[in-house]
Amino acid sequence: MELYIWRHPKPLHAVGVCLGQTDMRVDKRKLRRLANQIQRFARRYHLPRVIWVSPLQRSLDVGRMLAKRGFRCEVTPALAELNFGDWDGKPWQHIAKQDIDTWCNDFSFYAPGGGENLQQLFARVTLWLTQQYSVSPNTPRLAVGHAGWINAATLLANKRGLPKSAADWPRPVAYRQLSRLTISTALFEPVPLPHGPY
Repeated sequence: MELYIWRHPKPLHAVGVCLGQTDMRVDKRKLRRLANQIQRFARRYHLPRVIWVSPLQRSLDVGRMLAKRGFRCEVTPALAELNFGDWDGKPWQHIAKQDIDTWCNDFSFYAPGGGENLQQLFARVTLWLTQQYSVSPNTPRLAVGHAGWINAATLLANKRGLPKSAADWPRPVAYRQLSRLTISTALFEPVPLPHGPY
């Protein structure tokens, strides 16, 4: 299964903010640019006119625009960004350095702000990919997602699994950037986990 997933456009007022599931708006022109980009891509490569999006408006609003152009828009919480709990929506400078250090020292298993840890994000990503693959392994999927989700899916597709440290976490893809991931049965084989805080 081929997954074509674009990162959402840059939200308004997101600079310097810990942005997970905080629902920030996006300039309509940027939403339109991404919708145009996806529409052209689907037309050029004769792909299904179905777009998968998260409920967060920076993803959802692209899907709504495409729905007005004849796409079917599928909304699923499984595509949402990592939940940063109490950190979510706060400027990074207002989050205690000690808390950030604690997260970096236990990167895959510590839940920042009491939200969701990377192990939980990976489980959510794996479940959605598994469901999509089992329904129709030969049908490409188009989606608008979030940087953390895309990083997790990319690591899984490349059989790398959970990062052992913060240094192993990839840089975020650019806003509106397309990532193409090939999902195969190999994705669903167990991958070694880094040692947790035991």
